[in-house]
Amino acid sequence: MTDTDFKRLRISRADGIATITIDNPPVNVLDVPLMSEIRSFLLSVRNDPDTRVLVFQSADPEFFIAHVDMTLIDEPHAFDEIAREAPEGLNPFQAFGELLREQPQVTIVKLVGLARGGGAEFVAAADMAFAAEGRAGLAQCEALMGITPGGGATQYLSSRMTRGRALEVILGADLVDATTAESYGWINRALPASELDGFVDRLARNIAALPEGVIAAAKRALPPEDLRDGFKREHEAWAGLFELPAAEKLIRSGLKTGAQTREGERNLESLLRTLKV
Repeated sequence: MTDTDFKRLRISRADGIATITIDNPPVNVLDVPLMSEIRSFLLSVRNDPDTRVLVFQSADPEFFIAHVDMTLIDEPHAFDEIAREAPEGLNPFQAFGELLREQPQVTIVKLVGLARGGGAEFVAAADMAFAAEGRAGLAQCEALMGITPGGGATQYLSSRMTRGRALEVILGADLVDATTAESYGWINRALPASELDGFVDRLARNIAALPEGVIAAAKRALPPEDLRDGFKREHEAWAGLFELPAAEKLIRSGLKTGAQTREGERNLESLLRTLKV
């Protein structure tokens, strides 16, 4: 695919940096088409020596990636094609995060707006993440739908913060502001919204301008942790809960009550806490 072939991504390139703007209205839900386009883009630049840094941002100032599409509960085979391409031992959501985590380029998330569930896992899978104070938020709210995270969060969070804080995030299921996310280690830094663009642009340009071989050497010296055993435990925990009646009932009720609408997503945790099993 060329950069102009994507329908949910806008790609711009300059000075070794590819900026990927996610644009999947109404709330940038992580549905099959969006996941497929991001995968296709990552694979297309994997061996491109002229692309050194990938910066992900959102066209929507309120939502980065909302979460995995909840309507997929009615499409059990929607991820079959992606699943066939996933490495052995990983479910499609884990494979998606690992594709990003193993990208040879430096991957940076510029977080303005909300990222929950699979969106928050995407943020955690990136090499670096910087968020706008007062405008960005992260949440692993799966517990409110009767499940646990199934796309890498249990492992990514455990490598970024203490076990107690990871359990707080997963079981507390609250929206975490950028400043708290920084103090927990979920993101690199929380910055004033007016400074975020300039900071990320300067960092990306400085990295892209490094002498040939430096980025690759640094990423070899700091390889991603091998999380395969943890992914297996995560998938078993998630899949076991997903098969129970409570998960289906809560997800369907959430959709009926306003999940995946702009209004419902602004206060999704409060919405989900009103639901009864």
